[in-house]
Amino acid sequence: MADDPNWDDIFASQPRADDDRPRRSASEPAPPAAPEPAPTSRRESREREQRDLLERERPAAAASREPRRGRRPRRGTVVLLAIVLVVVVGGTAGVVAAWGTVQPLVAKLQGEPEPEDFTGTGNGTEVDFAIASGENGSDIATNLNDAGVTKSYQAAYALMLADATITFQPGTYKLQQEMSASSALSALQDGSNRITDRLVVPEGTAAVDVYQSLADATGIPLADVQAAAADHASYGLPAEATSLEGWLFPATYELDPGKDARGYLQQMVDTMKERLTTAGVQPADYQRVIVFASLIQREAGLADDYPKVARVFQNRLDDGMLLQSDATVAYGTGNTHRVTTTDEERGDASNPYNTYQHLGLPVGPISNPGDLAINAAVAPADGTWLYFVTTNLDTGETTFSTTLAEHEAAVRVWQAWMREHPEYQ
Repeated sequence: MADDPNWDDIFASQPRADDDRPRRSASEPAPPAAPEPAPTSRRESREREQRDLLERERPAAAASREPRRGRRPRRGTVVLLAIVLVVVVGGTAGVVAAWGTVQPLVAKLQGEPEPEDFTGTGNGTEVDFAIASGENGSDIATNLNDAGVTKSYQAAYALMLADATITFQPGTYKLQQEMSASSALSALQDGSNRITDRLVVPEGTAAVDVYQSLADATGIPLADVQAAAADHASYGLPAEATSLEGWLFPATYELDPGKDARGYLQQMVDTMKERLTTAGVQPADYQRVIVFASLIQREAGLADDYPKVARVFQNRLDDGMLLQSDATVAYGTGNTHRVTTTDEERGDASNPYNTYQHLGLPVGPISNPGDLAINAAVAPADGTWLYFVTTNLDTGETTFSTTLAEHEAAVRVWQAWMREHPEYQ
């Protein structure tokens, strides 16, 4: 239940024509006023204007809190009390709507000028209105006015002050010019008006391609994204990580106009850590699992094949065999979009990612893996396979083999398919 209003304060806030407080004589010098620092921003300037307005119109008798006996309150005071009762009884749910109706009347009764406001829900001219992270009510009221949505800063800000339950979510909203303050704020509370621009990072995307997609989606210069990514050690990665490769979890991210390149990259890294934890990976194993999962992500096709591909590679690691992954070789040559390689590329020992020449997992992740690949790296399927080859790149059909002879037969099927599809060469 709301607290009872302080009627003494409300009565004292009304101006009296017969104020009998002791007054300073005309010859008595006024105490010097402390100089107020000049405003440093538009918001401070507007807030100062509000304070000055209240000071100029503060009733002369505000300091006398005891209403006189035998004197009836003025009509304006009675109306004001009735309005206060309506708002208190109505509760917070209807405060914004009620205050939008009665605030001009309250202001008039108190001698304050009415905030300038439009009526209705707009003139039909659409406005993409952005709310950035960290902006407060005064910032939003200022921006609404500057965008031509509301007629004045005060109209929207008064409504915000009247209802502390109003909150804002960062994003871009579809509004109109010349909206009433109450309709503009209502629109900002309605999620259906939010423009849901998104950044989509597919599974298996390499970091260099994530950076380009981020720049394209947000308008942040690519150089700024690359500069933010270069400081990889500041993102809380394991000591053995040498870049953000593998740590940018592939997902759909909503765009936030208040977020910079580092903010987006940190969000992706934090999401990857959450997914690793969900998969049961301990922090000490993060980097190894990401390297393994990135390999699975690039080599596997169909969802059911991920655990099988993981088993092939794990069996080869356990047996001391070369992994012989074309995807790792291609990554080492700077090609992040294909998994086929040439004899010359596979024979190049100077490529540190060449698993035809170097034992063990590649020296680092070769893509950014998703949940399927992470889970497969943690729990490979049971099997004795040591080989696999995708025999149809269109459908992803893959043949798994235990012996070299079985594998060579499957390779001939793949080679025949490739001859019929030169576009994959």
